[in-house]
Amino acid sequence: MMIPAIDLINGQVVRLFQGDYGQKTEYQFTPQERQQAYFNAGANVMHFVDLDGAKDSAKRQLETLKTLVNFDGMIIQVGGGVRCEEDVVQLLELGADRVVIGSLAIKQPELVSQWLQKFGGEKIVLALDLKIDEHGNKTLPTHGWIEDSGVVLEDLLAQYQNAGIKHVLCTDISKDGTLSGSNVELYSELCQEYPDIAWQASGGIGSLDDIKALIPTGVSGVILGKSLLEGKFTLEEAIACWPNA
Repeated sequence: MMIPAIDLINGQVVRLFQGDYGQKTEYQFTPQERQQAYFNAGANVMHFVDLDGAKDSAKRQLETLKTLVNFDGMIIQVGGGVRCEEDVVQLLELGADRVVIGSLAIKQPELVSQWLQKFGGEKIVLALDLKIDEHGNKTLPTHGWIEDSGVVLEDLLAQYQNAGIKHVLCTDISKDGTLSGSNVELYSELCQEYPDIAWQASGGIGSLDDIKALIPTGVSGVILGKSLLEGKFTLEEAIACWPNA
């Protein structure tokens, strides 16, 4: 399935290049307008990232998010600076269907595993950003890809297997925002090794051929951000080329 993604700063639709706040593009439409357009085009899941909340959870864009998460007919997942259980509860009570957890999932897997067991696997999405070295090791940087956590993907997933993890959004950092194609080999490997996880592929989609290349991998969803915002193809076209759309 196609999952349109919107990043938000101060209630505006933006895109960062490879997570860099200094390389920001602003778009001239509201997130509400874009959400409605995506819904009209056939999307039934959307992904929002609160970049203000990611920097400072006290500055979470609650008023904007409230208008976006309470949208009939769509499953809404929201991330950005989830650092404690109160943040998870706040977003769920606001109306989000799923809460996306990034750096904390890497730094405190025991805590996030408790949330998975408490709220259920359908309510939590792990957002794991991978840096793949020359030896093929899949390491997991944190905090906007600045800090090296020293954690590798396989070790982390082993800690979540018994906690009921169902959804993982996985980004190859080297592909993010590049429109140069996604890491097909990576997603094929992950889907084969962890078939019980619904993988969301993220980063690098620049054409319909890039989407089609992911079909054999077994991913459950494809995150579409910059490619849709910059009109590389329409959401209708993307949905049409995916099986069982």
